[in-house]
Amino acid sequence: MDNERIRAICVALPHVVETVNWGHHLVYWAGDRDVGGKMFAMTDLDGTGTGVLWFHCGAERFHELLEIEGIIASPYLAKAYWVTLERWDALRPREIEEELRKGHALIFEKLPKRTRDLLALPVEERKQAIAERKKGLKARAKATEPKSSFRGKKA
Repeated sequence: MDNERIRAICVALPHVVETVNWGHHLVYWAGDRDVGGKMFAMTDLDGTGTGVLWFHCGAERFHELLEIEGIIASPYLAKAYWVTLERWDALRPREIEEELRKGHALIFEKLPKRTRDLLALPVEERKQAIAERKKGLKARAKATEPKSSFRGKKA
């Protein structure tokens, strides 16, 4: 198992978007984050972080996974039931794939109704709606930018 295999598994799941965050993490989102999507897994791209794979596993599976050598509670995300694989062989490849599918499903179920409705639209309508939403967010962010209060003195 490696980052490329994880990527293949994750992007094959419904409505997954990937981003690079925090400089060195490839983050997988159930739904586009700009329209209410939530992350369900991430990998460390350059090997400088803790572990090789982080993922959401849910409350029921969290403590079971922590009993396996090579799996720890994810720093900063343990309260949300995320675990970290310290090395690729902590689970068999098939088990990793199954955990990612379950994590995606758990997060997808928790998405706001508005986001799930948007993702249920036909592809072209969904793309257009997401583009409009992003455009609106960008306009809103620009409108709330602080104005410069500096007033230069006349000589």
